[in-house]
Amino acid sequence: MNKPMSDCAGTAVTVPVALDGPAPLEKSWPLQHMTLAGLSWGDTAKPPSGSPVIGLHGWLDNAATFSKIAPTLARAQPFHGIDFAGHGHSDHRPPGQQYELVNYVADTAELIDRHFSQSGEPVTLIGHSLGGIVGALYAASFPEKVKRLVMIDSLGPLTLEPEKSADQLRKGITKKMRGSGKPTVYPGLEEAAKIRAGGLSPLSSQAAHLLVPRNLRETQDGVVWRTDARLRHPSLSRFDEAQVTGFLRAIEAPVLFVRAADGLLGGRSSWLERTGLIRDLTEVTVPGGHHCHLDGDVVPVINALKEFLA
Repeated sequence: MNKPMSDCAGTAVTVPVALDGPAPLEKSWPLQHMTLAGLSWGDTAKPPSGSPVIGLHGWLDNAATFSKIAPTLARAQPFHGIDFAGHGHSDHRPPGQQYELVNYVADTAELIDRHFSQSGEPVTLIGHSLGGIVGALYAASFPEKVKRLVMIDSLGPLTLEPEKSADQLRKGITKKMRGSGKPTVYPGLEEAAKIRAGGLSPLSSQAAHLLVPRNLRETQDGVVWRTDARLRHPSLSRFDEAQVTGFLRAIEAPVLFVRAADGLLGGRSSWLERTGLIRDLTEVTVPGGHHCHLDGDVVPVINALKEFLA
């Protein structure tokens, strides 16, 4: 119910991402067929107690998306921001493989089982955009593993009518066979950050400078994106709305839906109807756009998260 409220050759481009407290630690988590990277926040001299919080970022972003909220939250619980496969410093998928949504869920399941289940205590997931979608699908499929779920401007996967599935598959296969073009080379960080600031979900210059360096690598001629170009390929398939309904109804953990007042879901009334499908849902609206947890005043987001996690 609702309650108010790869090929990564080259040198990485790095900048400090700690804004409040100790700098995060670079981490890596080996899986069976790849290694995921990320950032861990917390005072190593006084490690926080409690079950771990795992941050799942949005499409084409990386673990640095949590750099404004993680230091505060890590005072109470260890906070680990994950770079999804093909993003940030994580490995790319092998040649011939695509970045299908369910593969992110499988990666998350293996990550939690291998590295965050030693105590037997369920984890808390905080997901933005794509990360919120992955968190919801994981929480529905492995309810015993999730203590709490936060979705930031995210409320389940994009859907497709069944009669359009053949066209979607054709589009995805055609792009896979054609491959990606030659990567764009930028003179430096400033130019790349400017491009990202004006993207599909615009960012301020400050937010872009926090997020972009982790997605870049240096070359002899400048900087290029570390992110796998295949991330922009069309999906081979999508769920339909009936399948998404089944997933959302299967979530047992308490859920916090952080809706950005000027975010991507603001004009999608059909999506907001999905809130009625989640059995234990707290909804809060915060000022800002799609990256309300990173861009501008993030205090309302932090306060909502602290209250929910407490």
